[in-house]
Amino acid sequence: MPSVRQIRGRIRSVKNTARVTSAMQLVAASKMRRAQERVTGARPYAVKLREVLSGLVGGSSGDSESLHPLMLKREVRNVLGVEISPDRGLAGGLPGNINRVTGQFLMRTTAPTKVVTVGKKARDFMIRAGRDVHAVFTDMNDRPTLADTLPITHMVQELYMQEEVDEVHLAYTRYVNILVQEPVMVQLLPVDPAEFTSDEGSSDYIYEPDPAVVLNALLPRFLEVQVYQALLESQASEQSARMVAMQNATKSANEMADGLTLELNKARQDAITSELLDLVGGVAALEG
Repeated sequence: MPSVRQIRGRIRSVKNTARVTSAMQLVAASKMRRAQERVTGARPYAVKLREVLSGLVGGSSGDSESLHPLMLKREVRNVLGVEISPDRGLAGGLPGNINRVTGQFLMRTTAPTKVVTVGKKARDFMIRAGRDVHAVFTDMNDRPTLADTLPITHMVQELYMQEEVDEVHLAYTRYVNILVQEPVMVQLLPVDPAEFTSDEGSSDYIYEPDPAVVLNALLPRFLEVQVYQALLESQASEQSARMVAMQNATKSANEMADGLTLELNKARQDAITSELLDLVGGVAALEG
């Protein structure tokens, strides 16, 4: 059985850990609130852009010559995967979940694949898995702007336009709420016209010079918004997962400290009882 001094040392260590995790929980909660505001602020723009594109797709001629190169489908000979993951740990199972989804997709893909990683967790996972890592982006800003994601978007667009890859898929963690973060894999390129065919964009607008020209001008912006929105969703998910993980760690540390305190009290009682028995035994020996 551990001594009283050892138990007290363990209690101090656990309480110090609880203080650290509690502080990290507060920091993550503050960052999570700002990330939530950015996600909710960016979603209306993405929704409206999709509505405008819906009307443009319906108003364009639809022949292959008038389509933007980002919408042209071709034989899939090479595939590019873009994974957005956290740079830091202590976010519960979130990094493992997004890595698992990306890994399963790459295993199902029969064509040669290369990957672009955003975040150190994705980079480390792809290197361990022996994948062809084309580019790495790390240490993203905690308050990213659209300009921060443009290098990623332009690289992906250039690879597709030069026909170095024929499909691009984006993996990120969709923010649902504080407790739920959903890892998803979506097709980024080619842009599927079917995803814009809805009644929401069927308003009777007049486009100049014509819908096809406006559509081709907006598609690159749509691609940029998709990558930017995915990064915002991933960061909000990361901070939410980290806050919950630190909250659970603090709770577990406090429960462990309570258990160790009970163990300390028992050890002290045993020590006192042993000393009393020795004292009584000594007195009895002297009297005898």
